[in-house]
Amino acid sequence: MFEPDTRPADPQAAVLVCLDFGERDYAESIEELVRLVESAGVTRHCVIAGRRERPDAKLFAGSGKVEEIARAAEELNAMCVVFNHELSPAQERNLEKLLKRRVMDRTSVILEIFAQRAQTTEGKLQVELARLEHLSTRLVRGWSHLERQRGGLGKTGGPGEKQIEIDRRLIGSRMRLLRGKLDQLRRRRQVQRRARVRREVLSVSLVGYTNAGKTTLFNALTNARGLAADRLFATLDTTTRRVWLPDAGEVVVSDTVGFIRDLPHTLVAAFRATLEETVHADLLLHVVDAAASVRAAQTEQVNAVLKEIGADRVPQMLVWNKIDRTPLAPGVERDECGSISRVRVSARTGAGLELLRDAMAEAAKRKGAARNAPIDQALFLQPH
Repeated sequence: MFEPDTRPADPQAAVLVCLDFGERDYAESIEELVRLVESAGVTRHCVIAGRRERPDAKLFAGSGKVEEIARAAEELNAMCVVFNHELSPAQERNLEKLLKRRVMDRTSVILEIFAQRAQTTEGKLQVELARLEHLSTRLVRGWSHLERQRGGLGKTGGPGEKQIEIDRRLIGSRMRLLRGKLDQLRRRRQVQRRARVRREVLSVSLVGYTNAGKTTLFNALTNARGLAADRLFATLDTTTRRVWLPDAGEVVVSDTVGFIRDLPHTLVAAFRATLEETVHADLLLHVVDAAASVRAAQTEQVNAVLKEIGADRVPQMLVWNKIDRTPLAPGVERDECGSISRVRVSARTGAGLELLRDAMAEAAKRKGAARNAPIDQALFLQPH
């Protein structure tokens, strides 16, 4: 998971620090952190828990808890200590000095997973941009052991740039280059999107919490062969396929990156080009893990990210997946207006998939009816 160290530590071992600040989903957050580090390659770990009213300004966990963490890291021979919250750059540096190990927060772990999983050129560019944006906030005093370099020639030479200033300039140049390449890919995606609009094809995007079964459902609907695994962020790159529905014609379905609680803003910003498929979709299939005890909280988290990227106004249909792990039966639920609000399916067994296809076809027909509806000319009359 982590870069090799000169110390004889196990790179696949980590100490997980989960402090309770009165959060209602504390137990679920511990389980999620364990799954995150396992997805990143950790095979041996232990959890250090504790309660605090507020984070310690210097060490986040307090000196006594840090001593406990240090002892656990020694016993486990762990190379890394992972905190379940976001650390400030100063807290991260102070902890690394005391623990003599690499310290990562939740954001760093998610970035590590994204770096491992990105496959396409666009995905790799987006992950690199996110990591550089995260790194740029952690350069402060990172080179305090170096003196200011000398610049110029002879006696006229004055103080030159500090190493931190050189690093900032290099990172800034690289980030501008990455943004330029991503803009080119975004424009290409816009051309493809305009072509679909001209053909009047319904655009459907699958969204949902990570590991809700989006890719499995996408494969079942489109006969694709995307990687579907029982782990967080199994797939990152957006995949688009055409589907023919007998009652509605051609539909374009896109599988997008999964969301998670406290998704790093650097990732949301870097993946904005990919997430534009969600913003410009005609319909969102919000895939929910029906077997999850925290499905309501996960649904709220996904809706929060959708609002952040401007996709909260796109029509949405809930798809409760994995009903084979629950007593629920396949079915369709409608709202007070008669529109389909929820479909219960199992992507793994195929139960309810025909109901979902019918729901997509109904949405396509509704879009066509709205497009062909007569225009009220009174709306265009200008007052004299």
